Amino acid sequence: MTRQVPPQNNTSPLAALLHQQAQAADGINFADFMAQTLYHPQYGYYMAARDRIGKSGDFFTSSSVNALFGRLVARQLVQMAELLSAEIFQIVEQGAGEGHLALDILDTLAKEAPELYARLTYTLVEVSHDNRLRQAKNLDVHSDKIAWSCEDDWSITSGCFLSNELVDAFPVHIVEKHAGVLHEVFVTSREDVFIEELRVATDPRLSAYFAWLGCGPLEGNRAEVNLAAIDWMYLVGQRVSQGFVLTIDYGYPARELYAPHRRSGTLMCYHRHQADDNPYERVGEKDITAHIDFTALQKAGSEVGLETLCFSEQYRFLLGLGFFEELMRLETAAADEKEARAIRLTLKNLIMPEAGMGETFKVLVQGKNVGTPELLCGRTIESIAAG
Repeated sequence: MTRQVPPQNNTSPLAALLHQQAQAADGINFADFMAQTLYHPQYGYYMAARDRIGKSGDFFTSSSVNALFGRLVARQLVQMAELLSAEIFQIVEQGAGEGHLALDILDTLAKEAPELYARLTYTLVEVSHDNRLRQAKNLDVHSDKIAWSCEDDWSITSGCFLSNELVDAFPVHIVEKHAGVLHEVFVTSREDVFIEELRVATDPRLSAYFAWLGCGPLEGNRAEVNLAAIDWMYLVGQRVSQGFVLTIDYGYPARELYAPHRRSGTLMCYHRHQADDNPYERVGEKDITAHIDFTALQKAGSEVGLETLCFSEQYRFLLGLGFFEELMRLETAAADEKEARAIRLTLKNLIMPEAGMGETFKVLVQGKNVGTPELLCGRTIESIAAG
C-alpha cells in the first residue's frame, strides 16, 4: 500500500543520498530515514553547522526562554546532592544543545551553592561536533568543570543524569494497524520523490514492544514506536550506580499517547519556528520530533533499578521549586513596570498549559539506590500555598 506525501522541496546532498539508498534497498523503514535526516555525520540536521535554537534557529527550548529554568533545576540538584552526601557530585547531561541549561545551572551553583560547585563535575554527552564547539564557547567561564563524553563512555557513581528535549529527537518507527495486523511505514523513492509504503511489520521488536507495554494503536491509527528510547533508558540505568535521572521532554503516558483520538500520531517538524508534519521536505534542514512515551521510560527504568520518584507536568515541577517566588523577585528587581511586564510575558511560556510549555512538557525523576525521598519538585500546590 503506497501513499503520496505532500509536495517536496529537496535540493540538498542528503536528499539525493537518501533517494539512492531507498532505491538500492527497495525502501528503508522510517526510523532509518529519520536517523539519517537528523544524524548523518556530514549532512544531518544536528550534525551540520547551523543555528537550531532561539530566534535565529528553528525552535525554542525551556532553557532558551529564560535563565530561571536552569536556576530552578539547579535548586533541585542541590537537594539531590544533599541526599547523596558523597565527596563528588557528578552531573551528566546528554543532548545539551548549545549549553544554555548547563550554563544557567553552573552559574547558579557557583553563586548560590559554592560548596557544591567546588566538588562537582559536569560531563556533556554530545555526538555533534558543531554542538561541542558551541558548548565550549558558551561554557568557557566554567571550563575547569566541563568534560565531554561519547554516548557509551560515561558513568555516575553519585550524582544526576540530566536530559532536556533529547528523547523526542530519537529516530522512531511509524506503524499503523489494519485488519488487526501491524504495518510499518517504509520510505521509497520514485522519480526523486519520497513515497510512503505500508508493509506488514516483520521486525519482531515492534509487536514485542506493544505486548511489553500493554497497549498500542487502535485499528486504523498511526503511531510512533521509539525503540531507541528503551535502549537508552536501559543504558542510563546501567551506568548510574547511585543517583537520579531527570528527564524533561514533551510526551504522554502510554494510554494517552495511543488514545483513540490520536489517529495520526505525533510526528512534527520545525523550520524557522514554523511547524509542519511533512518530514520529506527540506530533508536535513529541519528538526523532526515525536512525543515520547513516559510509561515506557518508567517501565524500562524499573527493570534496571530506576524507580520513579516524581512524574508531573513541567508547570508543577517548576512551581514546586519556587517558580512564583523567583518570578516576584525578578519583577521587584526590574527597572520599571515595562520591564516587569516583559519578564511576566516571557516566563509564562514555561508554565502556561496550552499556549506555553507548562502542560505539554513533562518531567520524570527516577532514582537508583537513593530510597524514596520527598523531592522539592514534587511538592503539591496545596503545600506550596501553605508555605
